[in-house]
Order: sequence, then structure tokens, then C-alpha cells
Amino acid sequence: MSFAKAIDLLELARLASGRVGVSLSEIEARFACVRRTAQRMTDALERVFPDTESYIDLEGHKRWRVPRGKTSEFFAPTSDQLAALEMARTTLSQSGLNQEASHLAGLADTIKLLTPDRKRAGLEADEEALLEAMGHAARPGPRPAADSAVDAVLAEALKGPFEVMIHYRGRRDEAARERRIQPYGILLGSRRYLVAKALDRDDGRLRHFRVEDIESADLTENWFARDEHFDLDAHAAKAFGVYQDDREYAETIWQFSPRAAPHAARFQFHPHQQTEWLDDGSLRVRFTASGHLEMCWHLYAWGDQVEVLAPPALADLVRDYRRDDFPGLP
Repeated sequence: MSFAKAIDLLELARLASGRVGVSLSEIEARFACVRRTAQRMTDALERVFPDTESYIDLEGHKRWRVPRGKTSEFFAPTSDQLAALEMARTTLSQSGLNQEASHLAGLADTIKLLTPDRKRAGLEADEEALLEAMGHAARPGPRPAADSAVDAVLAEALKGPFEVMIHYRGRRDEAARERRIQPYGILLGSRRYLVAKALDRDDGRLRHFRVEDIESADLTENWFARDEHFDLDAHAAKAFGVYQDDREYAETIWQFSPRAAPHAARFQFHPHQQTEWLDDGSLRVRFTASGHLEMCWHLYAWGDQVEVLAPPALADLVRDYRRDDFPGLP
């Protein structure tokens, strides 16, 4: 057996260790192979792992399942995987998502407990060295404040989903007022925004609530049905950052100077952006979104090395603030 085939067999064993095992169709899709190759792979699986079980599922498909204890020795985590998990935990914590960070810390502890003793010490040493080299904890700058009690309520509400009673202070409110909401998700950025429907409004629109301005939150027992057509990624793509305003939603075109273009080309300004290199070496970026204020904050950092071609309202906002004395680019 070649080295590549051995790796594929171990990957198949990992897939087959799941609760329902794996079918021929799933093997074909995972390894981009034909049915006969998938059948040969299951034959090899049964030879290498004699405890492999086969059964017919409720849909009439044959599935293969390997008892998890028989494969765990082959799939101890790597130091890179543990380091990535710790980096994710740190990022969540620094974003104010302390409950989620705690869950990841617990997962990491569980994984280490399940790792064979003879491998654990070396893994932990390698993980520590990787994290130190990558400087994962260094994230300077401001970050949103967090209230663990509010975060815990929102986490439970999103899992339900359940309606929540919040005391929220909007930008124009002199004091926090009670709002009953149906939460749909959280957008992460320089601030965290809770995407929710406010039941004190009858327009059914989704609104954004700044999480740090929620002074208290109480979970209700009222379950609600989310709009089945809602997609958080698609919703987030309507904005440049996290703020949305339908009145500002329009095609946006920025042109970076030849000096800034190579640097700008390494940015993703929007998930649906299109880029065009011009003959003079400048770079034109276009996308459709709203949020002029957040765009202005970002554009300011580029000084006079970017020009707003559209929309006119955004161009007017930044025109008088394009400085030529910034020593560097974002």
C-alpha cells in the first residue's frame, strides 16, 4: 500500500468512527472517487480494522462503522491543532465572548485528557512553543466591554431560540429602557452587535443592538420560530462593518493609487468585492454595502492614497480629510 493510500485509509477510518459510520456515496464524495474504488476502500478498512461493523440504515443504504476505541490511537491531536484551538479561545476572549472562550478551554482540557499519556507531554511542550512563536496573545488596541451575565443569557436565547427582555440604552436614550426582542445572531467587529427583531415595533425588521449597551438581559420562556430564509452571512454582507442603513446601501467604488495598490490588494474589504487593475498600476475595488461612517473610519487610515469614486455621498464625507503626511499604510 502506498503512503497516500495509507493516509486515505486512516481518513476513512476517522469518518467511519462517527455515530452513523460512512456510506459508499459519502466515500465517493469525500475522496472524489468512483463506486468501485469506494468498495475497495471499504474492503481495506475491514482488513485493517477487523472490528468494522456494517449495517443497513433507515434509508436502505449500507454503512460501515468502526468502534471509536479502535481508531483513537491513530488520531491523537497534533500540536498545531491544539495551538489553533488556544488561539481561537484567546480571540473569542478578546472579542468579549467569554462564555464561548470558556467552552473552548473546556474542550481543550477534554482533548488533552483523552490523549495517551506518552504523547501528552510532548504535545503540550510543542503547543507552548508554537504559541510563543506566533505571539497569539498580542492583540493591542481597544476591544468591546463584556458583561458575562448578559452574554450567558444571549447564548441561551440564541440556542432556543427564546425571546429576551433587555434593558437597552440607545444612542438617543437618556436612560436604558425595556425592550422585548427575538435574537437572530451576533456580529463581531470593533463592537459587538446583536441582530434581533424588536417586538415593540410592528415592521418586522431586523435591528442591531450594541451588546455593551445592554445593561441587563432576562431569558423568557417564550420560544419563537426564526425566519427560515434568514442567513446571517448574507445579512452581514449588506454592511461594510456592522452598521447597516438601507438609505446608504449602494455600489461603492474605491481607487487605490499605484503606491498603495499592492498593499490594498492583500485586503478583503468586503466578501463580495470585485477588483480591477488599471493600466497605471492603480487598483479599483467595488462592492455593494452600507455603513458610510465605518467606511470613513477605514478610508481615513489610507490618507490620500485612495479616492472614493462612488457613491457621491461617501465621496463628499471623505474629500476634505485625505491627508498626505501619513508615514505608513494600514
